[in-house]
Amino acid sequence: QVQLVESGGGSVQAGGSLRLSCAVSGDIVSRFCMAWFRQVPGKEREGVASIGDDGGTAYADSVKGRFTISSDNAESTLYLQMNALKPEDTAMYYCAADLQRQRSCWLHWAFYNKWGQGTQVTVSS
Repeated sequence: QVQLVESGGGSVQAGGSLRLSCAVSGDIVSRFCMAWFRQVPGKEREGVASIGDDGGTAYADSVKGRFTISSDNAESTLYLQMNALKPEDTAMYYCAADLQRQRSCWLHWAFYNKWGQGTQVTVSS
């Protein structure tokens, strides 16, 4: 049974940093596509970053150069390092896994079939 549990969210001022973690049960880290998404009320869930089994990454244009996705297979954990945070980064952040794809990962929520419960990130100006 695959379970994903996010942590590390919180409140921070603009320009600050946070690191989100996603603890994964089940041997899927570094074997399948994994990604971070975010969502604000009333808007569609947005892909933030993805990583494949080959370490290949993809980022939304809005976070390129500021966010870094990584994974630790030994710790079975997915990370999202977020720097230079902006108020528009405020959202609920979710980690997700696509158990049908290993690389060249999508950044659209419809392709992901396992989800965590989310962790809130609030950035104040």
